[in-house]
Amino acid sequence: MLTIAYHPIYQHELPKGHRFPMEKYDLLPKQLLHEGTCVLENFFEPEIPNNKYFFTVHDPEYFFDLLNITLPQKAARKIGFPLSEELIKREMIIADGTLKASEFALKYGISMNIAGGTHHAFSNRGEAFCMLNDQAIGAKYLQQKELVKKVLIVDLDVHQGNGTAEIFKNDASVFTFSMHGKSNYPFVKEKSDLDIPLENGTRDETYLSALKEVLPKLIKEEAPDFMYYLCGVDVLETDKLGKLALSVAGCKERDRFVLQTCFDAKIPVMCSMGGGYSPDINTIINAHANTFRLAQEIYF
Repeated sequence: MLTIAYHPIYQHELPKGHRFPMEKYDLLPKQLLHEGTCVLENFFEPEIPNNKYFFTVHDPEYFFDLLNITLPQKAARKIGFPLSEELIKREMIIADGTLKASEFALKYGISMNIAGGTHHAFSNRGEAFCMLNDQAIGAKYLQQKELVKKVLIVDLDVHQGNGTAEIFKNDASVFTFSMHGKSNYPFVKEKSDLDIPLENGTRDETYLSALKEVLPKLIKEEAPDFMYYLCGVDVLETDKLGKLALSVAGCKERDRFVLQTCFDAKIPVMCSMGGGYSPDINTIINAHANTFRLAQEIYF
């Protein structure tokens, strides 16, 4: 059964005019239900997890400054959201969605979080709408419970997973792979275990060729027993914050290849949705929904 983390708090209300499209978190599950891709039984509601799971990845001082909203102003501004108790609660619940979905992936082969992909969260700071790194927390959660040993994080958001790279820079048990826009945010990149920077305007054929050459080799060389997939749709040509030029069909083929590769290799995969900032909300919803449609098609 396809198991999907969703909580109403994902649809957090931001000040009018804020550019982050929170409405997608409400519209995406509605679309999946409306079209029959999913039924209510596919969804579960995450909660606030035990703080101990955050400390495997994040410095306690940073975490408690975040929790108590006592971050220095400069650090708070880098996050990009006006901080509030409700927003911090949302971030913690998103992380729990990824923790629980990770265990469901072990059971069913795949699982999803409607939110997540907070890859700009470092061990000791947040950036760019990211405060707690959900997939990094998930990776250490599974390892500490001795459910998996080697984890591969495949980050195909248009922006480099700089926080994830920093967190695991000295941890050989988690391999970080980021394929992203070369000249896009973050303008000073961290060093992932493997980075593939792409030129502005990269289209479907070039993008898919690079991915299809690299991913099977990585799986063969690293032999992961679990994979996290950050499947941001900000790679689309229409995206306001991206500089690549994939079509919706190309983005779907990206997801098809990743999920089919995991299925064929029998590697459980947990998917966090990541970014998507096209002006037309329908484009964002359709591109994200394709990931769920493919999960149902390939696995169930």
